[in-house]
Amino acid sequence: MKPNSRSRGVTRQETKEALKPVEDRKVGKRKVAPKAEKRQTKKEKKAKIDPNKPKRPPSAFFVFLEEFRKTFKKENPNIKAVSAVGKAGGEKWKSLTDAEKAPYEAKAAKRKVEYGKLMDAYNKKQDSSADEGDEGSEKSASEIHDDEESVQEAEDEETGDDEDEDDD
Repeated sequence: MKPNSRSRGVTRQETKEALKPVEDRKVGKRKVAPKAEKRQTKKEKKAKIDPNKPKRPPSAFFVFLEEFRKTFKKENPNIKAVSAVGKAGGEKWKSLTDAEKAPYEAKAAKRKVEYGKLMDAYNKKQDSSADEGDEGSEKSASEIHDDEESVQEAEDEETGDDEDEDDD
């Protein structure tokens, strides 16, 4: 026999051993990918967003961009791509000096202070509503209603005012 054929035979045996099913694993079962857990957490985060929460204030650049969009659209009415407006605005912002950026930074700071006040009010409202929710039990509204009915029935039995009884 050729020496090459022996090495091939040995590799076949090794591969057969490697392909033998492992007894502790079940055939056809796959482990759960950790990506599925990440997707669930992202969905949970999206579900927790409160529509009443105040939006964050824009930075000085975005305050500048609000005004720049108006002038850019007047100068270039045929350009409708948002990316073109953003690129032109970014280039213009970079070319401005600190003195020219100052009014936009002042407006952004003013909006940030207003946002802080709104958030304080929002947080106080959230705390008060959370306290009210904690005072009650963890039962749903239907469970509370069922409990009220059972209390009413108990009172009716004590007073003898049961509607189902017929006094003949």
